[in-house]
Amino acid sequence: MPYLTKPLILLLCLLVTGECRKHGHRVRRWTGTVETQKHGTSLAKKPPDVTKSRKMKTEHLLKVDDHDFTMRPAFGGPAIPVGVDVQVESLDSISEVDMDFTMTLYLRHYWKDERLSFTSSTNKSMTFDGRLVKKIWVPDVFFVHSKRSFIHDTTTDNIMLRVFPDGHVLYSLRVTVTAACNMDFSRFPLDSQTCSLELESYAYTDEDLMLYWKSGDESLSTDDRISLSQFLIQKFHTTSRLAFYSSTGWYNRLYINFTLRRHIFFFLLQTYFPATLMVMLSWVSFWIDRRAVPARVSLGITTVLTMSTIITGVNASMPRVSYIKAVDIYLWVSFVFVFLSVLEYAAVNYLSTVQDRRERKMRERARSQSLPCTCGMSQTRTMTMLDGTYSEADTNSLAGYTEEPMVPEEEQEEMHEVPEKPEHMVVHLSVSSESTTTKKKKSLRALNIIQNTHAIDKYSRMIFPGSYIFFNLIYWSVYC
Repeated sequence: MPYLTKPLILLLCLLVTGECRKHGHRVRRWTGTVETQKHGTSLAKKPPDVTKSRKMKTEHLLKVDDHDFTMRPAFGGPAIPVGVDVQVESLDSISEVDMDFTMTLYLRHYWKDERLSFTSSTNKSMTFDGRLVKKIWVPDVFFVHSKRSFIHDTTTDNIMLRVFPDGHVLYSLRVTVTAACNMDFSRFPLDSQTCSLELESYAYTDEDLMLYWKSGDESLSTDDRISLSQFLIQKFHTTSRLAFYSSTGWYNRLYINFTLRRHIFFFLLQTYFPATLMVMLSWVSFWIDRRAVPARVSLGITTVLTMSTIITGVNASMPRVSYIKAVDIYLWVSFVFVFLSVLEYAAVNYLSTVQDRRERKMRERARSQSLPCTCGMSQTRTMTMLDGTYSEADTNSLAGYTEEPMVPEEEQEEMHEVPEKPEHMVVHLSVSSESTTTKKKKSLRALNIIQNTHAIDKYSRMIFPGSYIFFNLIYWSVYC
């Protein structure tokens, strides 16, 4: 036991000494803190910056709970001015079928609400996200004639609220909106379209809220990289005016206007060039023999069906408007030219058939009413008469020739009764009255072009291309 007593006493002394040292260190630390605070109080006389205090909540800092933010600032007083500026991020699409456009933009509002003023030694603003927007008053701006719109929410709601110490507020949000655009397609595809995006307060009239462009035309800014596949963006500009509703009153309305000009090269390749080539292809039938019926008919039907397909394809991508478009004029005139080339061959074929039938009847009539005679005249004159171009003098000149019965050549060789004469030929003449012969001559001269089917094709080779070139000159001079 005496051996254990001494170590226990020594251990106890060490524990007591350690506790004393810890207590002395604590006293010195708290004393130093108090002295430092007293020293700082004696030197610093500025009020504390409440914006740097981490213990104060936002609601307490902006005094959100002390005011009724369901009412606009200066409620009952003059209209509160709300400035607006817009930065267009992209012009996503233009739809001719739905007659609308889609745009993504940054919409910013500027106003002053003294209820949100706070004390700050550095005069710096405070920035918040969309969670505070639901607790304060913000302008109720909406897009007039909009079909669809939404605020982007990736990764959080794209809303920013910036409050300045004097109560000025900047409220910014990123929106994609699809709005209607009244388009005029009377000059399509050689047209220019002007569309507008309209902003307006939904609840507050001009007596409560004055909506205006913050910096005039400079309030609208666009990205230089904005481009569309079918359109060239020519101009962006802003306007403003009052809008009247019979049941609620007058409202301030802001306009974002932009002008678009359509690129023509795409339609030249897809519509105009194919239509022109089909018309030119239909002219090939004028150089094909009129007796090649399958070739000319198949060529005409192919060009007509191709033109119908082109017209259907163009109208499928367009709204069903009740007026005529510029492309309709070109396509339908081209279709008429193609269709007329088919009708031209139908006329040629019909007249050829009628002419062959008439010649066959004339031969049969001449054979039945022929006057057999052996005419001692030269071979050249006889062939001229056989072609049907004889006159009355030629008929009368046959009176001096001897009439002999017409005998086949085989019987002449067997009988050897009639000697052969080189200048004597056997002809069949249909002797008629003087009036009948004169009428035939006049009708043959009047219908010379119609009966000559080769002449119809010959004139068509010049008339069709000339008319189509003249149409193109007028068309492009009017619409370009």
